[in-house]
Amino acid sequence: MIKRKGQEKLWPDPVTDTFSFEKGLHRKGHSLVAGLDEVGRGPLAGPVVAACVILPTDCDYQEFVDSKKITHNNRIRLNDKLHQIGAQITVGISSVSEIEQFNILQASLLAMKKAVQALSRQPDYLLVDGTFSVPVSIPQQTLTKGESKSASIAAASIVAKVMRDRMMEDYHQRFPAYNFKKNKGYPTAEHRKAIKEYGPCKIHRQTFKGVREHLRSGCSDCK
Repeated sequence: MIKRKGQEKLWPDPVTDTFSFEKGLHRKGHSLVAGLDEVGRGPLAGPVVAACVILPTDCDYQEFVDSKKITHNNRIRLNDKLHQIGAQITVGISSVSEIEQFNILQASLLAMKKAVQALSRQPDYLLVDGTFSVPVSIPQQTLTKGESKSASIAAASIVAKVMRDRMMEDYHQRFPAYNFKKNKGYPTAEHRKAIKEYGPCKIHRQTFKGVREHLRSGCSDCK
């Protein structure tokens, strides 16, 4: 939006204020503004995990940044802090079977929908990372690279990343041949080599390139 002389700008510059979208919506009467993000569209294995976060209006929101730009330990610390400051947090998960059934985009949107619906009190407005709206009736705005523009979306990215990483570490105990603890299901050279050697396991996305070429009965440990 271009500001004209004498006209109030709708939002402050989100580059310098990552709570600007939330503040603008609060001024318009939307008291509960939730950020939404998902993790896990790119891996060859494991679920898609989405998180929905409503930050307290008086929090130190500048701490919450894109999960990809901070270390594992900082993600853990900030995830814990979100709980400590009383943020409203929910998670939605789309399973591998749902990814195969609906495709990765629709499964991602489904995970976001599940996260929204899990809130005990429905938000007034959603800020959604990306370019696709979530299939719910709540007013919303999509933001490309939203983790860098909205602290609420950034917080959601942290929660989703921490949750999915923990899930993949648990899967590593069941399927150690693929080293999910390290690669989290992403298509690293080591992971691709393991798929080629052992065949896919039950949490691999069988319709994805890099997996479907190697479908076979597999080893007994991979079933």
